[in-house]
Amino acid sequence: MRLLGITLPDTKNAQYGLTTIYGIGPARSLAILAEAKVDPSKKVKDLTADEEAVIRKITETMKLEGNLKREVGQNVKRLKDIGAYRGTRHARNLPTKGQRTKTNSRTVRGNKRMTMGSGRKKESKT
Repeated sequence: MRLLGITLPDTKNAQYGLTTIYGIGPARSLAILAEAKVDPSKKVKDLTADEEAVIRKITETMKLEGNLKREVGQNVKRLKDIGAYRGTRHARNLPTKGQRTKTNSRTVRGNKRMTMGSGRKKESKT
């Protein structure tokens, strides 16, 4: 089954197969399947053509994939342009929601792990 140009994995349940689409998480996929009256535990390959059509119709009304990515990108660009704090954090590739950076976000900052120790230099024994 293909939705929005993405092939859903045939072996997964419909509930989890829908989550491969950007913008659909577990809760939203359950809501889509409930609205389409499809059993969430049904495999993607076992869906009938009518069920696929109903799911496709529901997802076409939502903002997903490229449109959603474009909107998120525009929101981040707007924050950068107006000079907001969150925008500067995005520009520097740092956490934007108040997380600490002294001990965490090492992978985001690109730092190698460095253990600090006591801070004193060791004396040589010569």
